Amino acid sequence: MDKARTILSKKDPILGKVIKKIGSFESHKGGNYFEDLTESIVSQQLSIKAANTIWGRFIALLPDKKVTPENVWEVPDQKIRDAGLSWSKVAYVKDLAKKTMESGIIFEQFEIMTDEEIITELIKVKGIGRWTAEMFLMFAMERPDVFSYGDLGLRRAIQKLYSFDHEPTVEEAEKIAQKWKPYRTLACRYLWRSLEL
Repeated sequence: MDKARTILSKKDPILGKVIKKIGSFESHKGGNYFEDLTESIVSQQLSIKAANTIWGRFIALLPDKKVTPENVWEVPDQKIRDAGLSWSKVAYVKDLAKKTMESGIIFEQFEIMTDEEIITELIKVKGIGRWTAEMFLMFAMERPDVFSYGDLGLRRAIQKLYSFDHEPTVEEAEKIAQKWKPYRTLACRYLWRSLEL
């Protein structure tokens, strides 16, 4: 990661200042892709606090608190709804469980697939759009070169750091992000952190 930080700082002095201020930080790769995706569906459009509370209630419903497709499939919809998920999210986690059990999503293949192939695979599931798939690539799989224009926080960070008087367009954001290749994921993590400075 030191090498990536050095390269990003050289390629982009503005980002370099942010990296210098924040320093290094740890990242933790997910281990269970089904669980990671289920959690990202549950957490969509919620504050971190609300997401954590609802996720805790959801896990408590599962046998041995294990997030497997079979366990999720077995829990009655109403119980999941009562844990705080909207009806649409209940449908999404059930769809993910069903597609995983039917090998509609072959997680074992993900390691040898490209980012775009994985996104194409994931957006077949109800409730998973491009943004969720990109977050999965960044955090669960720790793919090194992902940029998500769809993320509001990233757009705000770019607007603030690069002194735009408007929210950057796709083209403007992509042009800046080009400088960060092949470490766009790490650059994004620093952008999110920059919002706290």
